Amino acid sequence: MNKIIVYEHPDFKGLSKEFTSDVPDLTKLNFNDCISSLKVIGNPWVGYNGVNYTGELTVCEEGEYANVYYYNDISSLQMVTEDLDNPQITLYEHENYKGQSLVLDCETNLHYGDFNDKASSHKVQRGAWVLYQHGQRGGYIRVARAGRDVPKYEWFDNRLSHIRPLKAGKTTIKAELEWDKKKESLKKVIIDSITGVNYGSEKQTFTTVPTQVYSGSVTESFRFSDSTQIGFGTKFELSLFGSNTESTLNDSNAFTVEKGSSNTRSTPQSIKVSLPANIPPHTKLTVNVVRKEMTVVIPVKLTITSGSNSKVEYGEYWCEQGNSITTEFKEKKI
Repeated sequence: MNKIIVYEHPDFKGLSKEFTSDVPDLTKLNFNDCISSLKVIGNPWVGYNGVNYTGELTVCEEGEYANVYYYNDISSLQMVTEDLDNPQITLYEHENYKGQSLVLDCETNLHYGDFNDKASSHKVQRGAWVLYQHGQRGGYIRVARAGRDVPKYEWFDNRLSHIRPLKAGKTTIKAELEWDKKKESLKKVIIDSITGVNYGSEKQTFTTVPTQVYSGSVTESFRFSDSTQIGFGTKFELSLFGSNTESTLNDSNAFTVEKGSSNTRSTPQSIKVSLPANIPPHTKLTVNVVRKEMTVVIPVKLTITSGSNSKVEYGEYWCEQGNSITTEFKEKKI
């Protein structure tokens, strides 16, 4: 979600309002010339001290601003909606895109080259850019956006000294388990076998130990697709609610995934198993301790949002349960 939250006083105090789309006139919303702090989530926003996106401007990328640059002097707000990946801008020496040109794809201090105070027009191929009057992000600014070529800088002519591309907010991932496509497989494994033989005509005690303790576990993991574009360190959480069977998967009903880590969690458990008390006469009694090992695989739809762009990938959540341990009795007359 891309949004801006504006506050009446510094340090996020006083009255507040939240916006998810452009606001051409804050007067109509009874919040004109009173914004003193703000928070931006997602794409950058541009604040203007005039209505209808006019006048001096300030740009805020994702983050918290306890004090705004134009204190109590913002009258309209506009969200930057361009794709901010792989930015590129071409600066031109003269008006109408003539003369020498300079193509940029990253933040640049023009003081360090031969194009300082030289640009008079520009074309933005990709992204959105902030243009500064002075080096080190100083002086007056203007915003350059894709598809909005400027053939003449007017008062800004030959005054551009620093330029940087705007960055989208941090990538967010919405993970949805597709329970209707869940696959399960079950196998039984004998992990112990205990035998007692009674040759007599009376019942005999099977064992002096009435119970045995065995180790079980629940192991969870997440597997990304081979073609994933999710960056290392990106985290998201799988909510294991949503199916009438999900409560059997784990105790917490949540699983955190981080790209680049092992993404495997194993929870050991101790399971106590009761053994039979007696062996009938003339009987060989075999007790097999059986672990039911169930593997559950659920496709996961990952909606990856960066700024105003979204794409979908798929991964898989695996849960291997080996915490169901029971006994099976087999009697044989002798």
